[in-house]
Amino acid sequence: MDLSISSDVRDDVTVVHVGGEIDVYTAPVLRERLDEHISAGRHHLVIDLENVSFMDSTGLGVLVGRLKLVRVTNGTLRLVCSSERILKVFSITGLDKVFHIFGSVDDALAATV
Repeated sequence: MDLSISSDVRDDVTVVHVGGEIDVYTAPVLRERLDEHISAGRHHLVIDLENVSFMDSTGLGVLVGRLKLVRVTNGTLRLVCSSERILKVFSITGLDKVFHIFGSVDDALAATV
């Protein structure tokens, strides 16, 4: 399955909507797209993973790397995910304690973390 990525800006937060599978083949595309936003000075990101059907360790690595990048500039990176399958990946790796994960984009945007 291919990876789809779109984004929109709400106030000073960039919401990146991701769909499909994030794996060793598609993760570089996601990394590049997120880096474009960060390089453009958008350091407050919400990454919507609601339409992601699969994510491997390569995808997790991309998210961890981008979290480190935005933190350098006092930015934020919040995730949106309600899929038990994807949430389990975060739980097993302990990354559910590193990322702020929300059930909806609206919840992520409303949160002050």
